[in-house]
Amino acid sequence: MKEIAYVLVNPYTIRKSRLGGVLARYLSRTDLKLVAARMFGASQALVDEYCQAVLDRTDQRPDIDRLLADYIRREYSPKKDTGRPHRALCLLFEGEDAIQKIWDVTGSLTMRWGGGQTVRETYGDYILDESGRVSYFEPAVLVAPTRPFAVRTLKILLKHIEDSGIVNSHFGEPGVERTLVMLKPDNFQRPSLRAGNIVDLLSSAGLHIVCVKKFSMTVAQAERFYGPVVDSLTAKFPSFGARRVAVAVARELGFEVSEEAVRPLCETLAPTFAKHQFEDIVEFMTGFRPSSVPEEEKAGRAGAECLGLVYEGEGAVAAIRDILGATDPSKARPGSVRREFGTNIMVNAAHASDSPENAAREMAIIDIEGDNLSPYIKKYCHE
Repeated sequence: MKEIAYVLVNPYTIRKSRLGGVLARYLSRTDLKLVAARMFGASQALVDEYCQAVLDRTDQRPDIDRLLADYIRREYSPKKDTGRPHRALCLLFEGEDAIQKIWDVTGSLTMRWGGGQTVRETYGDYILDESGRVSYFEPAVLVAPTRPFAVRTLKILLKHIEDSGIVNSHFGEPGVERTLVMLKPDNFQRPSLRAGNIVDLLSSAGLHIVCVKKFSMTVAQAERFYGPVVDSLTAKFPSFGARRVAVAVARELGFEVSEEAVRPLCETLAPTFAKHQFEDIVEFMTGFRPSSVPEEEKAGRAGAECLGLVYEGEGAVAAIRDILGATDPSKARPGSVRREFGTNIMVNAAHASDSPENAAREMAIIDIEGDNLSPYIKKYCHE
């Protein structure tokens, strides 16, 4: 039977830029589907209710439960001086025996196995002093060990979903930009490290992630998102297309022609080429060719997976685009995202906004702050 399991990535883990590594573990070591991801800033009410749920459970050691509750109250509560929340991230995974599979990858709170096999062994700490008392504790993530606890705590999260979206933003301060990164469907076609490793590479920009959303782009959204590409391709095709057509003529007909000679033909073909490329892009991003989908169905037709992240900081747009590399992976510098993970100009691992203005436009199209946790929580935690 399918169920959902959650992972709450702790504020400390996010501040230390460990999100990519954590995400990679869950995506590569389970056969579960990541169905939703949402950044949130915990209110004091959420913290208090979650801590009480931890203290009420009877399937764990009481001393460990008190340790965990104290940790959550200290690390998740809004800042006392400003009232601003800390950034945390909720990941929802769906599949058979999901809660146990997530628990196995996460590991024990006391990290008793040793050797870096689990998320907590790698990214957490449980340090005892000479007297055997806990001197430092960082569990890296919070997960539910049992289905009853998962249901109770997911309902708590559902009550406070309005605290989600773009969290702890400094947008509007001098020099601070926002930019959108969208991990494309090629990263989610099978269990792999790809998505997590890309997030890890992007952390070198020194920016803050202030919003995360797992979603499937609809055909209607893709048409709006990539609509400007049509005019751009139409304008560019006579230049780069002339070279390709001249080469094709020489190969197929056995005589050479100049690029200038075929340019008028390319100008005639440019709109057709642009439309064809646009159809290919939308199909890759959604799973459907727009010309095959009735207009009234485009807003609900989606079949591919994406992950949107909003990065914030000084020079955010340029910093992220530098790490992504050139649009064509074969021309991107070694070590860049597209060189390491891209295949071609379209299947190139990730999209990044090319200006703050386009970032705002693109974030609005995919409704980056929209709630996609609630439908899954309501579906699986209705009792």
